[in-house]
Amino acid sequence: MDVIFLGTGAGAPTRKRNVSSIAIRFDQSREVWLFDCGEGTQHQFQRASVSPAQVTCIFITHMHGDHLFGLPGFLSSRSLQGGSEKPLTIIGPEGIKSFVTLVLKQSQTNLSYPLYFEEITTDGQVLDLPTARVECAALVHPIKSFGYALHLPDKPGRFMVEKAVAERIPFGPLFGTLKQGEEIELSDGRRFSGKDFIEPPVQGKKIVILGDTSACPAAVELSRDADLLIHEATFAPEAAKLAAISGHSTNIDAAITAKTANVRSLVLTHISARYDDNKASAMLAEAKEIFAQTMMAFDFYQMTV
Repeated sequence: MDVIFLGTGAGAPTRKRNVSSIAIRFDQSREVWLFDCGEGTQHQFQRASVSPAQVTCIFITHMHGDHLFGLPGFLSSRSLQGGSEKPLTIIGPEGIKSFVTLVLKQSQTNLSYPLYFEEITTDGQVLDLPTARVECAALVHPIKSFGYALHLPDKPGRFMVEKAVAERIPFGPLFGTLKQGEEIELSDGRRFSGKDFIEPPVQGKKIVILGDTSACPAAVELSRDADLLIHEATFAPEAAKLAAISGHSTNIDAAITAKTANVRSLVLTHISARYDDNKASAMLAEAKEIFAQTMMAFDFYQMTV
């Protein structure tokens, strides 16, 4: 899957960082899930290698403006661009449905596609979606804020061609039968089970995207053993008191969470507008001292997981 950072700033946009939005594009289906939709997200799509028509689900972490003020505009533009009649589901905290429906009603905006809502009502709620299982956890912030853990399905184990060749099994339809895990019988009377020629399944990836949060046990538990953790790093260490008061994290908080949760890699995002490129680089270096596999996101940064 591809992870595309459309907005990596906190609070208000700057010339280099728009406010929060992350797109995840799945390999098989090519569908896109969008996490948060800050103001101007529809403009970011025009500069990114992803189309609004591909978006099937939008996850909102919490109801602060820098995470959802771009939602009405995005929904409207997706309708106007044509070729986008696919249903779209918005998932988020209680209140997201009333927010969206009120704006659409008052602006007399008619969408060309069905719009559905799934409101998160309980901590630990699990959504079993066709593309991935999504686990939700309440974080620590002045308003209800959630983290989302995506558990992708396991991939089938590799078919051991070399073992089949060693057993002198003819190439062709018999290989296909074995790949399905079924039994075959050769002309010489030998019988084989496909299960003996397939390696164990490959565990599906786990991706965690946190909403705004102070350092908390829930963030660690949700992130446990994740392949990728995307964590806000609004403030540098010297602003640790401000971070705690405002319900945010520092770069150090994020690195400690990643290390404690035993994740494979960490990406810092949601950087305060007070920090220029030099300070952001310093924040990255500080975090890497604690957790080496740390990266700093910037707008349009794209990575494959």
